[in-house]
Amino acid sequence: MIVVGPYKVRNNLFLAPLVGISDVPFREICSEQGAGLTIGEMLTCNTDLWNNERNRFKQIKSRINAHQVVQIVGSDPGMMANAAQLNVAMGATAIDINMGCPAKKVLKKAAGSALLKNPSLVARILRAVVLQVNVPVTLKIRTGWCPATRNGVEIAKIAEDCGIQLLSVHGRTRECRFKGKAEYDTIAAIKQAVSIPIIANGDIHCPDKAKQVLQYTKADGLMIGRAAQGQPWLFKQIEHLLATGKTLPTLTLYQKLKIIESHLKKLHSFYGEVKGVWYARKHVASYVKNLPQGRVFLANFNKIESGLYQLETVNSYFGYLTGDERVIAA
Repeated sequence: MIVVGPYKVRNNLFLAPLVGISDVPFREICSEQGAGLTIGEMLTCNTDLWNNERNRFKQIKSRINAHQVVQIVGSDPGMMANAAQLNVAMGATAIDINMGCPAKKVLKKAAGSALLKNPSLVARILRAVVLQVNVPVTLKIRTGWCPATRNGVEIAKIAEDCGIQLLSVHGRTRECRFKGKAEYDTIAAIKQAVSIPIIANGDIHCPDKAKQVLQYTKADGLMIGRAAQGQPWLFKQIEHLLATGKTLPTLTLYQKLKIIESHLKKLHSFYGEVKGVWYARKHVASYVKNLPQGRVFLANFNKIESGLYQLETVNSYFGYLTGDERVIAA
């Protein structure tokens, strides 16, 4: 269990704030599947843009019995503080600050991981936000701008001094983006340098790797991002191994089907019939990526314009995989 300010988080497994993925339906599914904390998609601090549909969806709170963490991004201390305050007024129970995004459109605004090149601005932003809100403020970073300038320890010390109550660290620099392997030496060094909880992130794709990363870095918890796409049950698997030392049995196709169906229904309800169908396609693609005839199935599935027909088609496909068409009626 991790304590963040006045909050106790039920376990030490976090869902990363993935743009275009970590929406309300996915956060709810991951919470049901064992994630102790889920963080909303990155939201710009420019409140003038909050009225567009995509940003409105990002501000809707998930229906889970857990803390509502909103992640904001920007490079202006005043705008970041204002955005944090407004999000708290709308129900956020914690604010996460993004200083790890490697996307070019974010870097052009000197935000995200670009801030790691400017420690003094990092401090001004963190102080401004912490002073503006009465909820815990957390921070997500990478290990530095590039391998030659890994300054994660310096940034971590600044964060602690500014009142940040938890720090998540992706084990790559901005230059590395998502290429190569994550390195955990910097995360281990950060853990030794500060006393606030440290969450390790990067390449945690199975329970055994999760255990190894925790043991190596001595981090307080783990953040899982891309590996949760198509297998949100990974959180339960990791939680069970860490708690018992034993591996959970592999989910049956029927068990996976029930989770996928629940996810699709949440997407259709949240986004509506048209866009719910659109967003369902990328999630279903992740679920079936390694299944037999997955590509053939997707070629047909991606043409479907009806939420109900999407559900029927997924059910039929899993019935085919199990050799039991009765799954359709289960």
